[in-house]
Amino acid sequence: MNNTIFDDVFRTMIEKMPYLAVPLINEVFHTSYPENVPIVQLRNEHQQENGEIITDSCLKIAGKLYHIECQSVDDTTMAIRMIEYDFSIAIENAQKQGRKYRMDFPKSCVLYLRSGKNTPDFLEIEMVLPDENIVHYRVPTMKLETYTRDSIFEKNLLMLLPFYIMRYEKDIHEMSENPEMFQSLLNDYEEIRINLERELSGADKTALYMNLNKLIIKIADYICRNEKTVRKGIGEIMGGKVLELESERLERLQKEAEAEAKAIGEARGRAIGEAKGIAIGEAKGIAIGEAIGEERLSTLLNRLIMDGRSAEIQSVVTNAETRKRLYKEYGILPE
Repeated sequence: MNNTIFDDVFRTMIEKMPYLAVPLINEVFHTSYPENVPIVQLRNEHQQENGEIITDSCLKIAGKLYHIECQSVDDTTMAIRMIEYDFSIAIENAQKQGRKYRMDFPKSCVLYLRSGKNTPDFLEIEMVLPDENIVHYRVPTMKLETYTRDSIFEKNLLMLLPFYIMRYEKDIHEMSENPEMFQSLLNDYEEIRINLERELSGADKTALYMNLNKLIIKIADYICRNEKTVRKGIGEIMGGKVLELESERLERLQKEAEAEAKAIGEARGRAIGEAKGIAIGEAKGIAIGEAIGEERLSTLLNRLIMDGRSAEIQSVVTNAETRKRLYKEYGILPE
């Protein structure tokens, strides 16, 4: 099986969305770094005499090194690979203190996307040093299967979402032939989309929402590559909705409000103009009506935004009774 896609998606998140790794680090190492903690990304290529070693990630947070490997299968040699990676990282970051060197090993963990009953909670190596002192090298593991949809959102482990489909991997074919199982899967992903939209609803997080959606679909397409119905169902749920930026929403509502104000102004202006019975009066009435209507509506919209009542703007724009009620509430009287 080609595992490159899993490495690619994991490294994409680490390199382009490194802040997603912070909750994962907090979960594994029981730290409490805030979401906006400064992160330094260290290089993943480490040159050895017998060839280059490439790790999945190496981050520096608050002066400490963190190394996370994403593993799609339970490889029994992983402990040896991890100590090799960690030794390379420690050498590259060694500090010279006079004639002595200090090597700080990174805090490391392995994220298992697939695991079994024999997958350990810790990878362990017993190292016997030349002076016969024994050092125990111990790396915690994190297993995707132990995290439900709800726990992922409760702990903000959004980095796990692209791989969530792997919890269903063994049942994908059966789902394509069982409508109830298939609908259960679609319901699960609909909840993921709703929760993700809620978590990343701010204008500054829309790009993250879209990027995570793309990665979720990318892994789902791979896992469901032989099941077109399942692949299409997940794709339609996760790829069918594009979040509207808050700035775009306000701009849209403002344009709708201006159009409504213009229509109100024109109607009132025509009424004034017709009452005067002359063309010049009609033109002047339209201008007066537009100015009055736009000014009153603009004043109301600004007051609503300032009072944190943006949710009522849509109703104001489309419902005359709502406008009348709020004009009266705010004391915005007709000229």
